[in-house]
Amino acid sequence: MKSERQNAILQIINSEVVETQEDLLKNLKQSGFDVTQATISRDIRELKLTKIATEDGKQKYAVMHGNNTDVSDKYQRVLHDGLVSVDTAQNILVLKTVAGMAMAVAAAIDSLHLEGVVGCIAGDDTVFCAVRTVEGTFRVADKINKLTARR
Repeated sequence: MKSERQNAILQIINSEVVETQEDLLKNLKQSGFDVTQATISRDIRELKLTKIATEDGKQKYAVMHGNNTDVSDKYQRVLHDGLVSVDTAQNILVLKTVAGMAMAVAAAIDSLHLEGVVGCIAGDDTVFCAVRTVEGTFRVADKINKLTARR
């Protein structure tokens, strides 16, 4: 069932513009899958989906392809385009994002394997990123700020 559902997700995002998890949920239910938002969230993470810009300036889910350099560049673009602000609270980074981009930003942070990052939790427009130490939190924040510097 899981592989069938994930194949359906890939077919849906390759044939339609899917901007949100809610859109994906609706499409899956129309295709006969009885799923929850939590299941879709896990599938998005497992399939390594991210959001990319469309020609009309909106965002849509897409599968990341390419070599590691391309992926790193794409994740840097996700951070650059999706991240609004970086703040610290002890050993937690609080990343504010454009609405609907928190999952993509969290995936980008996770995939960049920044030293000291233990893990990320994403909402709709906020990511909590746990860092091993308070000092490490400032180093990670600086690294993220450098990656997102406007060119």
